[in-house]
Amino acid sequence: MLEILQKYKRHLGSDKLLGNTKSAYISDASHFTRYLMDKGYADFLSVDKKAVNAFVSRLEQERKAASTIARYIASLRHFFAFLMEINAAEKNPATRIKPPKQEKTLPEILTTEEVSRFLEATYGTDPKSIRDKTMLELLYATGIRVSELIDLNVDDVNLGADYIKCRKQQEERIVPVGRLALSALETYLSYVRVKIAEPQEQALFVNMSGKRMTRQGFWKIVKFYADRAGIEKPITPHTLRHSFATHLLENGADIHAVQMMMGHADISSTQVYEKVMKNKLHDVYQKAHPRA
Repeated sequence: MLEILQKYKRHLGSDKLLGNTKSAYISDASHFTRYLMDKGYADFLSVDKKAVNAFVSRLEQERKAASTIARYIASLRHFFAFLMEINAAEKNPATRIKPPKQEKTLPEILTTEEVSRFLEATYGTDPKSIRDKTMLELLYATGIRVSELIDLNVDDVNLGADYIKCRKQQEERIVPVGRLALSALETYLSYVRVKIAEPQEQALFVNMSGKRMTRQGFWKIVKFYADRAGIEKPITPHTLRHSFATHLLENGADIHAVQMMMGHADISSTQVYEKVMKNKLHDVYQKAHPRA
């Protein structure tokens, strides 16, 4: 079973899935395989829906979040699809497993004042500070995903036309870039990247060793400047994306235009930011109106 798991990992290595999806698939399949081996299974052919349900029940007993369990089920569907391709399984027992209902929670966002404090915390003229400022300015200016940010190549930037080109799996979209982020990009490309990037590296953003920035490395950057700015809200790299969408809608942007910039396939994914905006308006009313 471990040999087949290694084949799956190699298969995913050649796939064009986003890095975080790929990591989740590998981690979840590994966890499931270890569970089966502990239960005495010798191969995947004998694994049925009852076994998958038992694994899901174990996750529930471990008090895993509903979203985490839903991710596991999706991962197992993908894993068994691969097993069927290589004749290591005859059917996909995860296909009819229903994920648990998830409570819809509104995303955490920063106010415009908090965003300003956050971005202003990237002061400094050394190469690392300039690079960090550019990444954070670009993330808020475009609302792109963190995976899309670190996947950007130098050729994806068009300073003359004020846009960047993003890719998500096979899809590609053009996202406009504001003047402050463009200015930061020009400085970074002209004075910093040329000095720290390895000669053959195509990545737009690199670490101080000259290689492509990683998600983990960028998360540390976000945490560092959030602490420096004294922001008490829990901030993740995705917080700037949520803030980008909400602030656009607050200032009158068309929701379909925001949907395109965010790369949402379904408008309902974008509409959640309208709910965030309405909640903020309600809070303002409750605090400010004398007869609220």
